[in-house]
Amino acid sequence: EVQVVESGGGSVQTGGSLRLSCTTSGISFADNEMGWYRQAPAPGPVCELVSSISGGGTSSYSDSVKGRFTISRDNAKNAVYLQMNNLQPEDTAEYYCVAGLGGGYCRSDGYWGQGTQVTVSY
Repeated sequence: EVQVVESGGGSVQTGGSLRLSCTTSGISFADNEMGWYRQAPAPGPVCELVSSISGGGTSSYSDSVKGRFTISRDNAKNAVYLQMNNLQPEDTAEYYCVAGLGGGYCRSDGYWGQGTQVTVSY
């Protein structure tokens, strides 16, 4: 059974920082692409792949977070992290760590954790 567990969400003011952490079990971690999705109510993107990182460490970011968020992974710890700086109110969402990204969309893509809420106030 694949398990994905996130931690590190919370509430911050605009311009603040948070670091999300995620650990997994039940998969060959180093062989799998990992990522962070976020889900928020409309009118913004309802489900957005914020960032992903390959087993070898190649990362990618959505345009909305590029330059502010940094994804990293520690294959020895089966862990992936998302450092979020200069947070903005539009970053408010439920953030989900996803293991085994395969190019699907939203919930059809990989194994999802339970989510962690990030709230950014003005």
